[in-house]
Order: sequence, then C-alpha cells, then structure tokens
Amino acid sequence: MAFTERHEHKIEIIPPYFHLQCRRADIVEKDGVEVGRTYHRHVKHPGDDMTGECAEMQAVAAALWTDEVIAAYQAFQVSQQPIRLAAEEPIQNPIE
Repeated sequence: MAFTERHEHKIEIIPPYFHLQCRRADIVEKDGVEVGRTYHRHVKHPGDDMTGECAEMQAVAAALWTDEVIAAYQAFQVSQQPIRLAAEEPIQNPIE
C-alpha cells in the first residue's frame, strides 16, 4: 500500500553544437502499479554546468562537449549579437 516514485530519462542530442535536451518522467507507483506520471523537460548548452544532472546526461556531455565544440558554440553566440553603435559616435547627416 506504499507509494513509490522513480524517474526515467530520455536524452536528445541537438546538432550542430550538441545541445542536450532531457525529458524526465516522474512516475508514481502504488504496490508496483503506475498510478501517475508527469514530465519535465530542460535543455543544456555546451559549456553549461552539469552539476545535479543525472549520470547519463553528465556522461553524454563529457563525451560530446570538447573544447572545440564549446569554443565554436561561444563564437556562434557572439556572431548573433546585434551590432551597436558606440554612444560617442555622432551620426553623420549625409545632406549637409
């Protein structure tokens, strides 16, 4: 008559930078029979802290997130930043 809870993980690898998406199922059982299930999903990006993640997720990150992959992802992030004009630069009026 006791309730127990267990977790199942599904890990997806998203190219090209190997983002890791984890779907965790929280399963509640009563006397060995499943009586409820909820899902939670989250994403980790190359170089993210993996402390607190399941062992499978940590192992996949360790295998895929090489220094080169992390550097490439960081370079991609920088390339996606909008170009900003410095506040000191006056805007030239082409009509003058």
